[in-house]
Amino acid sequence: MSTKPVFQLRDVHHSFGTGALEKTVLHGVSAELFAGEIVLLTGPSGSGKTTILTLGGGLRRVQTGSVQVLGEELRGASQSTLLGVRQRIGFIFQAPNLLDALTACQNVALALAWAGPISAQEAEARALEQLELVGLGSHAHKLPGQLSGGQRQRVAIARALVVRPKIILADEPTSALDRQTGRDVVELLQRLARGSGCAILLVTHDHRILDIADRTLALEDGQLVSLARDAAQAASHLASGVAQIGKRTDLKRLIADLNEAEFFRFLKDSADELAHLREALESARSQVAASQFDQLLVATTYKAGQLLQADRVTLFVVDHRAGLLRSRVAQAGTENLLHIEIRLDQGIAGFVARTGETINLSDAYDDPMFNRDVDLRTGYRTRSLLCVAVKNASGLVVAVGQVLNKQGSNPFTEDDERRFSEFLEPIGRLLENLLAVEKPVSST
Repeated sequence: MSTKPVFQLRDVHHSFGTGALEKTVLHGVSAELFAGEIVLLTGPSGSGKTTILTLGGGLRRVQTGSVQVLGEELRGASQSTLLGVRQRIGFIFQAPNLLDALTACQNVALALAWAGPISAQEAEARALEQLELVGLGSHAHKLPGQLSGGQRQRVAIARALVVRPKIILADEPTSALDRQTGRDVVELLQRLARGSGCAILLVTHDHRILDIADRTLALEDGQLVSLARDAAQAASHLASGVAQIGKRTDLKRLIADLNEAEFFRFLKDSADELAHLREALESARSQVAASQFDQLLVATTYKAGQLLQADRVTLFVVDHRAGLLRSRVAQAGTENLLHIEIRLDQGIAGFVARTGETINLSDAYDDPMFNRDVDLRTGYRTRSLLCVAVKNASGLVVAVGQVLNKQGSNPFTEDDERRFSEFLEPIGRLLENLLAVEKPVSST
């Protein structure tokens, strides 16, 4: 993915009306979109989603702030500059907006005529090629009235893509489609965008398609709200079985480029706001519900290990009643979770769980408490080890965080201890939310 955004908003404010009728719909919005990236823009009606699309598409004048698209500043831009930007953008709307008197092929070819000089033969050839890519080659010469709703939307997608855009701006493209057709449409967009490196900004209320996104931006009252709150809003639909927050790799990619201060703020926001997620999941009580927390814990422990320059971070849940430590997350350079169970009276993690002390070793094999059985079972060779207790508000150890093998065969430092402890405090609160969700609902 390119490090330079193709679409960038900086402190954008926008209002409609004047005087007593003036209403501000965007309040200092800043966002970026990169080549090959799919970003969903969510939020309630009237929150400013479509305004962002029209500003970024050069369809509306920028009032304050900066909107840069494909290297062009749109604030104060000339009509010729705006036209040039629009010709490099593919637009997809809720309604296909096809011309009823033209065939599918002619509707697609018309976009090429608008984009610049082109022969009729070349326009038709490119239109047919694009319709083949969206699975409508055999329907190229049919009129819109002879096509289903999903097929008409595919024609609209072909029309947007035939100009070979660098950016696609899509406004509710699935809202009028049934579940399967809508799913087919967004997967088609995803596949075609990945192949061409096109960036997609897609406005949606459709929580059925959240998993296709690299990132999700949520607008609320004209402002972008945090990822954790957006995740909570999406997860509230779990009870009806339609929400999919995304793959573990998506969340890992999302936080991969955060610096340490941003990552810590993300953890704190997540811990604070996932109380809303817990409430939303009260009625779900399922493996799907727990997996949402697992995804967040996998991503955050992975990032903590990255910041500490370590091979692996593992979070153990302390089950005092059973006398066991159970791994919740184990990151070992793969996408697989390692499920480890250790007796509370054994090993270094057990000692930390019982005492609340911090253990920092340059070579774990030199310590008699170290349990080598785990290494034998996983094929891993532990060297440096840092083990820290996670306590709840009452001071009870509820989890143990363990970070292994500082890169370069170096020992963990006192600064590493401090930073790891800071990371674990909000992670511990995330874990408490998870445990609260997993408790059985009491009957009355």
